[in-house]
Amino acid sequence: MVERREGESNERFLSRFRQMMQRTGILREVKRRRHFVSKSEARRRAYAKARQRARRNAARAQGNSGYR
Repeated sequence: MVERREGESNERFLSRFRQMMQRTGILREVKRRRHFVSKSEARRRAYAKARQRARRNAARAQGNSGYR
């Protein structure tokens, strides 16, 4: 929990709160759980992401930046 410090402005307090939420990963977790994703869909997405990463790494290894 983030508590307001003595003499701290609202902007600074809000900034510290946002940093804390970012560090702990709470917002990322909330966004991830917003919609139900079946195990098969999660596997499919992970496979597609890995394939994309492999293609990107292969292009970088060839010296290709991906731009035409």
